[in-house]
Amino acid sequence: MDATPASSSTSAVDKKKPVVIITIGMAGAGKSTFVQQICSYLHSQNPPSPPYVLNLDPAVVNVPFEANIDIRDTVDYHEVMKQYNLGPNGGILTALNLFTTKFDQVLELVEKRADSVDYVILDTPGQIEIFTWSASGAIITDAIASSLPTVVAYVIDTPRTVAPATFMSNMLYACSILYKTKLPFILVFNKTDVQSHDFALEWMHDFEAFQMALASHQGTTDEDGEPTYMNSLMNSMSLVLDEFYKHLKAVGVSSVTGAGVKEFFEAVEASREEYEKEYIPELARVRAQREETLRQTKEESMSRVMKDLAIDRERNPEAALHDRWDQEDEEEDDVEDADIIDRSEEPWPGQYIDLTQTRRRADEGMSWPRPT
Repeated sequence: MDATPASSSTSAVDKKKPVVIITIGMAGAGKSTFVQQICSYLHSQNPPSPPYVLNLDPAVVNVPFEANIDIRDTVDYHEVMKQYNLGPNGGILTALNLFTTKFDQVLELVEKRADSVDYVILDTPGQIEIFTWSASGAIITDAIASSLPTVVAYVIDTPRTVAPATFMSNMLYACSILYKTKLPFILVFNKTDVQSHDFALEWMHDFEAFQMALASHQGTTDEDGEPTYMNSLMNSMSLVLDEFYKHLKAVGVSSVTGAGVKEFFEAVEASREEYEKEYIPELARVRAQREETLRQTKEESMSRVMKDLAIDRERNPEAALHDRWDQEDEEEDDVEDADIIDRSEEPWPGQYIDLTQTRRRADEGMSWPRPT
């Protein structure tokens, strides 16, 4: 009779933190559909395990899943383009930059739900440069990974990767994001119901197979039959990435049929162990190194200041007597320097507008082109 409460309390203490899955990929790779499919898979488990979902795409019209946190409720993408005179891509990047200024609140909401969910899923825009060089991508990944186990799922459009050049381009992007985030990484070959991903796995594990595919592809030789510059470059890059492939997990998934989703979550659980064994110790080392560097910088700055003060007092001992802090003089200076500015409610040129406080609005007669 007494074993049940004890076991329940023990399980509550030993409960693992939820795993954060950050889906990244090119536009059109099927990230949102993939997120919808893995959410559906978690809801169908016995017992159901609904995830906590974040939509970070400010320009999407409709999402095929129910988001717990939606960037569109915080930042108005159309207003960002209007106020900052930006195009679509610049608007998305700026909207995400504005959203990251409130990301501490997002983390608080996620951490409140950490005891009741097993997975936190982030759907991101197709502008992949957010995670290769933009500050917002680094802030998001570093902030989440510092508190919760985090995995990057790089979604690839498999039918469009059958060309060796496109495959190599995707691998270079994946390599860039991996070394930028330093997080556990899973390659998700999406749309396997249209094209099997076996060829990609073969190219990753067999260098000669990729060489043969590259040689047989059109446009790899010039008029004289010699390899083109692009052909030589991809040959060289495939040799460089051979070591990179050894540390990657790759799964094939169909976001339409749900095939491969179980294997994906098995890879996620394996990545959790990788996070705990490799990322956490590295994070602790980097933090300690940063604190030590900051401490040394402060000590060097203070020693230089004290040295300069000592030299100045030696050269000018009379001025040192007047080098005193007078609180009354400072208060008088504050009163004299104070300026009261009366601004009307109408916006003026150069006025700062906090777009993070605007609400999402419906499209005002905007017709979006549909694929024919």
